[in-house]
Amino acid sequence: MSANERPSGQQQTGRTAASATADSAFLRACRREPVSHTPVWFMRQAGRSLPEYLKVREGVAMLDSCMRPDLVTEITLQPVRRHHVDAAIYFSDIVVPLKAIGLDLDIKPGVGPVIENPVRTRADLDRLRPLDPDDVKYVTEAVGMLVGELGATPLIGFAGAPFTLASYLVEGGPSRNHERTKALMYGDPELWADLLDRLADITAAFLRVQIEAGASAVQLFDSWVGALAPADYRTHVMPASAKVFDAVAGYGVPRIHFGVGTGELLGLLGEAGADVVGVDWRVPLDEAARRVGPGKALQGNLDPAVLFAPRQAVEAKAREVLDAARGLEGHIFNLGHGVLPTTDPDALTRLVEYVHTHTAR
Repeated sequence: MSANERPSGQQQTGRTAASATADSAFLRACRREPVSHTPVWFMRQAGRSLPEYLKVREGVAMLDSCMRPDLVTEITLQPVRRHHVDAAIYFSDIVVPLKAIGLDLDIKPGVGPVIENPVRTRADLDRLRPLDPDDVKYVTEAVGMLVGELGATPLIGFAGAPFTLASYLVEGGPSRNHERTKALMYGDPELWADLLDRLADITAAFLRVQIEAGASAVQLFDSWVGALAPADYRTHVMPASAKVFDAVAGYGVPRIHFGVGTGELLGLLGEAGADVVGVDWRVPLDEAARRVGPGKALQGNLDPAVLFAPRQAVEAKAREVLDAARGLEGHIFNLGHGVLPTTDPDALTRLVEYVHTHTAR
C-alpha cells in the first residue's frame, strides 16, 4: 500500500464500516471470539522508527504535534499504511490531558515529560481541575478524521494510568526509583489516594472523549507500575485504575491494561477491570494466562529487542510467542513494550506478514 492510499475499508461508510470494524480480527480477539488470523499491532508503532514520521515532525514540538488534528491523523495512519497492522492507536502522549487542564509541563527531547511545579502537597491538588471535552477539541476532531480514514480498521484510544501520571507529577519528570512517589504514597496515603482519584477522573474524561468520537477500544498505559509490590498495588493503585475502567464500561468497547515489569501484577491488572491484559516479554503467555485467570484476552509479548536480530531469529521468537498463546481465550500479538526508536521498519512489516500467514485459519 502506498503512502497515498487509504487503509483497507476506506470506501465503507456508516453502518457498513461500523459493522466491518466490529467484526475485525482485533476486536473479535479482544472479545475472545474466533478469528481468521491472530491480529497484530505494536505499541509505539507510530513514531521515531518511521522516516515518514520524522519528516512530518520536523520543526514541530512533541506536544504541539499531539494538538494538531492533521498531524495526529497522518502520524496515526502511517504504520497502518506501511505495516498493515490490524489496529491503529491514537497518536498522543500520556501528559496531554494534564497539559490540557493548564499544568506547566513540557516534553523535553531525550528526557521525557518535565513538570515545572511538581505536585507534592494538598494545596497542589487545586491545580488538577476536571478535564472538560472543550479542553481537547483537537482530540475529538482528530479521532473523527481517523475513523473516516480507517474504515474497517479499529482505532484504539489511549491514556496514561493514574499511578504513572502521579509518578511524573510528584517526581517532576522521569524517575528510576520513584523515591518521592513512594514516599508520598507511604507517608501520606490519604493525600496519595486523593491525588490518584483526581487523576482517575481526568483520565476517564480523556478516554470518554476518544470513545464518543469513535474509538473502538481503549488502552490504559501504566508504564511505571511494575515498580510496586502486589500488596501496594492493590491498596494504593488499583482503586483508581478500577475507577477509570468503570467510567468507560458502559460504552461496551474493549478495555486493555498494560504495564512494564508487571509479571507479579498480571492478575491484579485484570481484576482492575481490563478485558485484555497486556503482557511484557518477561512472562510467557501461557504462564501469564495462568496468573490472569479465565475471562480475559491477552496481548503481547515479543521482546522489542528481538527485532534487531536476523529475520530467521525474529520469526523463531515470534513462533515461541504464538506457541505459548495456543489455547488462550483471545490473543492479540504485540511487543512486550514499545517499538524501539532505531528499529528497522521493514522488520516490523515482515513480522506482521509472518504472524498473519503463520496463524491463518
